[in-house]
Amino acid sequence: MLRALLLLCLVWLSWPVAARVGSALPGPANMAASRDLASIRSSGELRVLVNQSRNSSGQVKGQAIGIEYQRLRAFEQYLNRTAGDGRRLSLKIIPKAKDQLLAALLRGEGDLVAPGELLSKPPGSQLRASAPLRRDVPLIIVSRQADRRYQSLEQMSGRSLALPRGSVAAESLRLLNQNLIEQKRSPVVLEWGDASLAVEDVLEMVQAGIFSMTAVELPIAERWAKVMPRLRLERHLQLAGEGAMHWYLRRDATMLGASVDRFIKGYREPADQDVALQRVYRRLYRVQYPLGRVERQRLEKVRPVLQRHAQQQGFDWLLLAALAFKESTLNPAARGASGATGLMQVTPGAARSVGVSDIASLEGNVLAASKYLAMIRRNFFNSPQLDERERLAFVLAGYNMGPQRVQSLRAEARRRGLNPNQWYFQVERVAMEQMGMGVVSYVNSVNKYHLAYQRERYLLEP
Repeated sequence: MLRALLLLCLVWLSWPVAARVGSALPGPANMAASRDLASIRSSGELRVLVNQSRNSSGQVKGQAIGIEYQRLRAFEQYLNRTAGDGRRLSLKIIPKAKDQLLAALLRGEGDLVAPGELLSKPPGSQLRASAPLRRDVPLIIVSRQADRRYQSLEQMSGRSLALPRGSVAAESLRLLNQNLIEQKRSPVVLEWGDASLAVEDVLEMVQAGIFSMTAVELPIAERWAKVMPRLRLERHLQLAGEGAMHWYLRRDATMLGASVDRFIKGYREPADQDVALQRVYRRLYRVQYPLGRVERQRLEKVRPVLQRHAQQQGFDWLLLAALAFKESTLNPAARGASGATGLMQVTPGAARSVGVSDIASLEGNVLAASKYLAMIRRNFFNSPQLDERERLAFVLAGYNMGPQRVQSLRAEARRRGLNPNQWYFQVERVAMEQMGMGVVSYVNSVNKYHLAYQRERYLLEP
C-alpha cells in the first residue's frame, strides 16, 4: 500500500503545476469587461486569441497553414456579410501559449479563443464553449514506425510518454496510471515538453526517436502524418474520454456567441485544407536521431574541443554540439555553400569578424564559431529582458541569417503587437510570413538536438 501511495505521489509531482491545478484564471475582481458584438463592430476589430502552435495558427509567406486560420477567415467573411450597417471588421490574431488562452480572455485581452486543439474549460468560470467544431475527438497514442507496437495501454507500463504543455491528455494519463498502480504495475512516465515545443514539434521528436511516444488528438495526428511519414498512429490505443473541439468566449458576450454558433453550424471544412501544409512542410520536420552509435562516436571525438571553447565563451557545450550536428552531422571535414567550412560550417567572413583566420582545423573552426556566437550574444541579444531560452534562439537565428536581420524581425514583431523578446511562436511568426520556414526550421532543429542531448547529459559527460 505504501509503495502504491509513493508511486502516485511521484506521478502527481511529475505534472507541472499548470497541469495539476489548471491555469490560474483571474477572479471576478481582476476580470476586464467583455465586449459583445455591437462594440466589436464599432471598433472594427475582432480580437482572436489563438493557440500559438503552427498547427493552429501558422502562416508561411501568405499561405494559411494553421487549421484555425481558415475557419477564422471564413468567420470574418460571415460577420461582414451579415453586418446590418455595412461596416466591415477585421481580425486581429493574438498568439498565446495554449495554457494561457482562457486567462487572457478573462483579462480582456481578446474577444474569442480559437485553440485548434482540445481545451479544458474550468467548471464555474465566466466562460462558455461554442457549438462544437468537431465532436467525439479521441486522444490516441502516436509512436514511430520502427518501434515496438503495443496491443493495449497496459503494455505501456513503465514506458515514457511526452506531451506538449497544456495537453488535455494529462488527466487521462493520470487515470491510466492510477489503474496501473492498482494492478501493481509501473505507471507510464510522463515527460512534459519544453515550452519551446508545440504539438507538431513533439510529433517530430517522436518521429526522430528522441521521444518514444506521445498522445494527441486523432485529427491532429492524421494531419501531421501527411508530412511525417515515419509516425505510427495507434488508433487502437485511445486514452479515456473523447471530447469536442470548440471556440471559447465570455459568457456575457451573448450576441457574439449566437453569431459564432450560427457560423459553426453552417461551416464545412474545405476538402483541400491541408494542401498548403503538405506543400510547405513536405521537406521540413526532418529532425534526425542524434544519439545513435555512430553519432555518439563522432560526438565523443570532438567533445573535448567543444567543451573547452564552450566554457571559454560561456555556452553549454551541448548547445555547440547541437549546432554542429545540425550544420555538419558532426563531420569536421564538411564543406558547404559560400565557403562554409568544417564542423560548425563557419564562413571565412564570420571567422575574420572575430579575429580567427584558421577555420580548416577543428580547433580553429570551433574557436571561430564559439567566438562568433558570443559576439552576437554580446552585441545584439544581451538585454536582461530576454530569458535564456529566447536569448539562445535569437543568437542561433543570428548565426544563421545575420543578427541585423533578426533585429529587423523583432522591430516588426513589436509593431504588430507581438512580443519582440520571444523568438518561439512570436518573432518567428514574422520570419515565417516574410521569409518562409528556413530560419524557423533551423532554430527549431538546433533546439531539438540540444534538448535531446540535455536529456542524456549524464551519459555524454565523463
